[in-house]
Amino acid sequence: MTRTPKTVAVLAGATVLAAALALTGCSGSAGDTPTSAAPTTSTDALEGSITVYAAASLTTTFTELADEFEKAHPGTTVELTFAGSSDLVTQITEGAPADVFASADEKNMAKLTDAGLVEPSAPVDFATNVLTIAVPPSNPAGVTDFADLAKPGVKTVTCAAQVPCGAATVAVEQATGVTISPVSEESSVTDVLGKVTSGEADAGLVYVTDVAAAGDGVEGIEFPEADQAVNTYPIAPVVDTANPEVARAFVAFVTGEVGRGVFRDAGFGTP
Repeated sequence: MTRTPKTVAVLAGATVLAAALALTGCSGSAGDTPTSAAPTTSTDALEGSITVYAAASLTTTFTELADEFEKAHPGTTVELTFAGSSDLVTQITEGAPADVFASADEKNMAKLTDAGLVEPSAPVDFATNVLTIAVPPSNPAGVTDFADLAKPGVKTVTCAAQVPCGAATVAVEQATGVTISPVSEESSVTDVLGKVTSGEADAGLVYVTDVAAAGDGVEGIEFPEADQAVNTYPIAPVVDTANPEVARAFVAFVTGEVGRGVFRDAGFGTP
């Protein structure tokens, strides 16, 4: 990633200059040259690298935020790992060297707090998301609503139930009484989207932000029942992070003004 150095301009105060002249016996007559202020360095003490484990649906936004964070703190490096939230929890529980975890739901974050790997008071909610139907631009199966996904002959792909997008799918099924028999259950929402864009599926249940990020690759079909399963995204430093200061700063960056703007532009809701 490109680094942008940060510099700090320092102006010497008039009283400081006067004191310097007095000490050197300068009279202030023409030809006297004032001494310049001593150079100073940036007050940003953040340095070092962190590894952020984030839900697959955050790939675009967190890539942008990591770049912006590094620009704001030139001494830092942010490494990103994306996958389904449940897979990331398993990896962290088994000792993967994560410094920060961002989940696509509160349930998976709770698994880490229950295991003592994240302080219970540490997670901060920073965004929300809802499901939508993704179909190829030609919409070969003629899908128009959620119930169409259960029709015979419609090749529908969903996330596995343990993944946040899969849990949301189950919640919508229970609320509507519609039961989908998917041809494939994937471990992340990006895998579902890949099945649709490749033409292997007639439809897939993904987040509204995934459809927005896919551009012309898919068509999104919203359905009102999606409101029955709103996913809230929390983020927190991992307890045994090797760089707690940078980890906390990144969490603050994601949940702060810059992060809110990035998520809003990507189509996420507010928690």
